[in-house]
Amino acid sequence: MTTVVDKPQTSGSRTSRRRGRQTEPRRSGFPWWAIGTWIVTLIFFLPVAWMVLTSFHDEADAATNPPSVFAPITFSNYGDLFNRDIAPYLINSATASIVSTILVLVLAVPAAYALSIKPVEKWTDVLFFFLSTKFLPLIAALLPIYLIVKYLGMLDNIYTLVILYTSMNLPIAVWMMRSFLAEVPFEILEAAQVDGAGFIRTLVSIITPIAMPGLAATSLICFIFSWNEFMFAVNLTSVRAATSPIFLVGFISSQGLFLAKLCAAATLVSLPVLIAGFAAQDKLVRGLSLGAVK
Repeated sequence: MTTVVDKPQTSGSRTSRRRGRQTEPRRSGFPWWAIGTWIVTLIFFLPVAWMVLTSFHDEADAATNPPSVFAPITFSNYGDLFNRDIAPYLINSATASIVSTILVLVLAVPAAYALSIKPVEKWTDVLFFFLSTKFLPLIAALLPIYLIVKYLGMLDNIYTLVILYTSMNLPIAVWMMRSFLAEVPFEILEAAQVDGAGFIRTLVSIITPIAMPGLAATSLICFIFSWNEFMFAVNLTSVRAATSPIFLVGFISSQGLFLAKLCAAATLVSLPVLIAGFAAQDKLVRGLSLGAVK
C-alpha cells in the first residue's frame, strides 16, 4: 500500500504567486485622467462650438458684447453663402487637395520603401535633404515662384496649386511613410520574394494593406494642409482657381457687420475636413500611434 505525501510549498512557488499578485494592474479609485482629458477636450472644442452657434445668429446678435448665447436661431447666413456662389471655391479646394494628395502618396510610398525596407546608400542624408526643404519660409519663396508661374502662363490655374501642394506635402509624407513602412516585418517580404512577387506586386498586394493605417494618416494630414493653404492661393489665383480660404477672406470688411456670415462660411468650409477625419478616425489613430509603443 502506497501513501501519498503532500509536498510542502517551496519558497519559489510562494514567491511566484506573490509576484503574480503584485503584477496585477491596480485600479485607481477615481478616474482623474479621464476627467482631465474631457476638460482639455472641451477647452479645445469650445471655440469651434461657439463658431457654429454664432453662424445661426443674426449679425446684430453676433456682434453684441457680451455675446448673446440664447439669441434667436436663423438659417439666413447659410442661404447667403450659396447666393454668393460658394460652390466653385469648394470644388477648387477639393480638386487641388484630392489630386495633390494622390500624387503625394504615389511618390512618397516608393521613396519611403527605398529608405526603410531596402535603404539606399547614405539614406540619412536623403531624409535630411527632404526635411531641409521645409526650412525655407513660404513667403521667402513666393516671389521666385510667382515669377516662374507668370512666365509659364499658369497664373490663376488650379494645376499650379496641385503642383505646389504636392511639392509642399511630399517631404512630410516621405518622413511619415518611412516610419510606417519600417514596421513591416521583413520576413513577409522575403516570403513574397520566394513566391516570385515583383516590386510592384509586393508594394500593392503586401505592403499597402499592412501600412493602410499609415497611408490613411498621411493622406489625411496632406489633405488638411492642402485644404487650409492660403499663401499660394491668395497670391497665385484670382477668380477661376480661387479656393475656399479666399472665399472666407472676402467676408472681412471694415464697413458693416460680418461675423455671423464669416462663422457660417468657416463652418461650411470645415465640414469636408471633419467628415474625412471622422470617416478615417480608426485608421488615423492606429497610423499616428504606429511604432510609438514597442
